[in-house]
Amino acid sequence: MNIPLNPDGSDLSPYLPDEHGLFFVYHFTAEGTRTKDATTTHWTWRSYQVSDMRARHEIATEPALPPPVRDAFLSAGHGCHIDLEGDWLYGDLPDLRHDYSAEARGLGHFRFAFNDTMLIGGRKQPLQSVDKIRKAIDNGSRKFRSPAELIEAVMGQSLDGMTTELAGLGDTLDGIEDRIVCDAWHNERQALVDARRQLVVIHRQMATLTSLFRHLDHSHRNDLPDAINDMAARLSHRAHTLHHDGEQLQPRARLLQDELMAKLTTQSNQLLYMLSVMTAVLLPMTIISGLFGMNVGGLPLVDTPVGFWWRRRYRSRSRWSSICSSGGWGAGCSGTVTRSRENPR
Repeated sequence: MNIPLNPDGSDLSPYLPDEHGLFFVYHFTAEGTRTKDATTTHWTWRSYQVSDMRARHEIATEPALPPPVRDAFLSAGHGCHIDLEGDWLYGDLPDLRHDYSAEARGLGHFRFAFNDTMLIGGRKQPLQSVDKIRKAIDNGSRKFRSPAELIEAVMGQSLDGMTTELAGLGDTLDGIEDRIVCDAWHNERQALVDARRQLVVIHRQMATLTSLFRHLDHSHRNDLPDAINDMAARLSHRAHTLHHDGEQLQPRARLLQDELMAKLTTQSNQLLYMLSVMTAVLLPMTIISGLFGMNVGGLPLVDTPVGFWWRRRYRSRSRWSSICSSGGWGAGCSGTVTRSRENPR
């Protein structure tokens, strides 16, 4: 597909796709500077909204893309991968979402496929790294002589962003640890859960990136140009370093969560002890209130001033008679029962 340059020299919007599902089309000279002259174009970068049906149609009808590359680009799911097909290097790699996206501080995915003269990129959400590289191209501060250089720059920005995220998570864990040690931990449970969740996500992505670049080096080292091999080696080293940093933070987060749970258990035990003491103290009053709190009309001796004591005496004699009739407490019960019958007082 040949996307022409805009005749009036204006650019496409980097935030809203056009009728082709394109965010922007950049053309570069052999020296790496951006150009609007089609005759000096050495290679082209096209960025698509891959969730747009118009963009999916454009990619599906792109004759330059090999079928495996096209299928991987249009796949519904997101799974990190990087592979080589002919002279096309393609993949799906993680990147941080932009601050103004609907789900900020999360991870998105950047899909790409490139050869010597064309780079096709795709994303569903705005991504920080892509936007930073685009701005650097617009203001002329960066030059890219090949698509491989631009992909390395995008991935470098992504790794820089994840490095910043890991540093921020480390500072968060430091603050939580200080507050736990100072017994000001009561509001730290949710913050620790959020930090652990973000740390787990980044750590998994770094582990995936490390294995992907290792796979690329082992499977296609002899097929790739030296420049791309060097790029893969540099990115693999940085991803491995970040993976190691994430491994150091994860045990700290688990230890802090264990210590926080131990303090919560201690607090629960103290509350249970206080509740038990209060129950023991209030038990006599509960018995008395239950005894005197019966308010049922029609009972005998209710209106008599000494009715309570007569009732107590009657219940005592009834209980004693029941014990003796069952043969309990020896033979002396019979005489007692007899006397009680002769003298009912």
